[in-house]
Amino acid sequence: MKYLKFFMIFVFIFMIVNTVKASLELNLFSHLPVLIRDPWAVMTLYDAYFAFLFFYIWVLYKEESIYLRVIWLLLILTTGTMAMSAYVLKEIFKLKEGEGVSELLLKRK
Repeated sequence: MKYLKFFMIFVFIFMIVNTVKASLELNLFSHLPVLIRDPWAVMTLYDAYFAFLFFYIWVLYKEESIYLRVIWLLLILTTGTMAMSAYVLKEIFKLKEGEGVSELLLKRK
């Protein structure tokens, strides 16, 4: 489990650093007209957002509060992998000693 924790921490930091770096180099909103004319850019966005929604199915299973479900949906749809890695880390840190992947994936509150 510690390897998964380190991997999620790496992903979280990597995504933040590279999102900031990309944002400083190019404003996404000013570049949007170019991107929406590129079919591969559009298809990549579809692919990413469907992946976000597949991940969100697990969040719906794990979270019982409607408020947390909505908050996590908004975070995932706006920050993507940053929010998803943060959610996995949150769930890993809630595990008790000796619990593993099955408890991570299937255990509810």
